[in-house]
Amino acid sequence: MIFITKLNDKQIVINCELILTVESTPDTTITMTGGQKFIARESVDDIVSSVIEYKRQVIRSNENLGG
Repeated sequence: MIFITKLNDKQIVINCELILTVESTPDTTITMTGGQKFIARESVDDIVSSVIEYKRQVIRSNENLGG
């Protein structure tokens, strides 16, 4: 799960496992596998960095559990 900021400055959490595409059009548009779209204040690079950090945390957590 990652935090994004919508254009109305409200933060929401999205399941990054369900992200299909992230594009700059010029606003950052996140399309989910179910077709829902979110427009975020963060840049595409920021979203990608957040997803990478989330994945790192999941891997670390699994390693700590012996998995």
